[in-house]
Amino acid sequence: MEGAACTWMLLSMCLLGYLIIYVEANEAEVLGNFLKSRLSKKSSPVVHSWAWLNEKTGNSPNYIQPQDGSMEADKIGALPGQPNGVDFNHYSGYVTVDSKAGRALFYYFAESPDKSSTNPSVLWLNGGPGCSSLIGAMTELGPFRINNDGKTLFRNNYAWNNVANVIFLESPAGVGFSYSNTSSDYHHIGDKSTAKDGYTFLVNWLERFPQYKTRDFYITRESYAGHYVPQLAYTILLNNKNANQTLINLKGIAIDDRTGYLGQYDYLWTNALNSDETNKGIHTCCHHFNDKDPNECDDFQSKSSAEQGDIDGYNIYAPLCPLDFSSSIKSSYDSVNSFDPCSDYYMISYLNRAEVQTALHAGVAKWHKCSYSIFGWTDSPASILPIIKNLMASGLRVWLYSGDVDSVVPITSTGYAINELKLPLKTAWRAWSTHNQVGGYVEEYEGLTLVTVRDAGHLVPSYQPARSLTMISSFLQGLLPPP
Repeated sequence: MEGAACTWMLLSMCLLGYLIIYVEANEAEVLGNFLKSRLSKKSSPVVHSWAWLNEKTGNSPNYIQPQDGSMEADKIGALPGQPNGVDFNHYSGYVTVDSKAGRALFYYFAESPDKSSTNPSVLWLNGGPGCSSLIGAMTELGPFRINNDGKTLFRNNYAWNNVANVIFLESPAGVGFSYSNTSSDYHHIGDKSTAKDGYTFLVNWLERFPQYKTRDFYITRESYAGHYVPQLAYTILLNNKNANQTLINLKGIAIDDRTGYLGQYDYLWTNALNSDETNKGIHTCCHHFNDKDPNECDDFQSKSSAEQGDIDGYNIYAPLCPLDFSSSIKSSYDSVNSFDPCSDYYMISYLNRAEVQTALHAGVAKWHKCSYSIFGWTDSPASILPIIKNLMASGLRVWLYSGDVDSVVPITSTGYAINELKLPLKTAWRAWSTHNQVGGYVEEYEGLTLVTVRDAGHLVPSYQPARSLTMISSFLQGLLPPP
């Protein structure tokens, strides 16, 4: 009897562990919940919170923080399960952004196999808000992908470090391995603090890697990082101006835009996933600046979700990871060219292995792809278009890109944002190609370029790795994607 009880207890613990894996929120769910909460609320003072960026900060010596790490100490010997023949250097560790609070951000950095001494640098940020950029490193554009055993890696032939030296930053503190020793930090996080800590990270990271101080630098993103990136970029330009020198050699940004919140629902409607009635109700009741009853908006949002059914908002045509998923069962998605809907679970398993965390120089702790430590978001402007206008006026290269089967940050939202800018058209809408196939479409405006990626969802490099590499290569060269 006692043996049976122990067996039942063990089985229950295994089932509980299985369920815990599946309650991990993903980036789309976090962003979706965040946006829904804003759609159903009346306008608030945070709408103009981007104005803080105009504060004169100067080249403050406080940006330089005491550091424990070094480039040599951060160099990774080998990641557990990595394939043979790794021909590039990679590094990871912590950069302190506030020594008094004990706040530090975790990064992973992959240099180019070829031309690392001349290739540009790219900072990659995932969104949420509150989701880890190791999602990008391990399931999208990083040099490796994780096998379905959750223990071994294989090479990503379309990794972005083929054309750039790529930094993946877990931001803000409380996300992934990044942390603060001051618990109140987790209650006072927003766009403003994230941009300031991001800038402090970069200044101190460049002290650790001084060979990159004059290198061309670009920032790109995913999801809510469409907010992070413009505000970080503006912070960089402002400090360059105030210091009267180029502290960070920022050349461009590639983002999406979440200004057109209703664009998501229009995308669902035009793709036959929502009814006419629901779309009309959303437009009537769910505008951020109206005086309608927010409960009515909630009702239509719920109806929209119910009408869609159980599909993946990241990619409305992609399969879902089956509920009977097991990493011990061989996946049919066994190459970088095939999108594997269960890849998040391989990543969670891999990054929670103690030997992996040790190899990454991370604190040994439970790693979540999206953070449960952040208790609210203190500021988030309703629109980042005022910042984008300033970035365009500065001569910065600005690209907006979208996967055309993404319903979370869809092409309709991006299009609505561009329409608000009322820009002169330079190059009419045309197809671009890679590997003798249409890779997507491009349209060039005065100061801004719109790029779509065909058959790509929210995680563009995951769904279309070859097309995403062609796109980012063109961006870095200052060229439109090839016809």
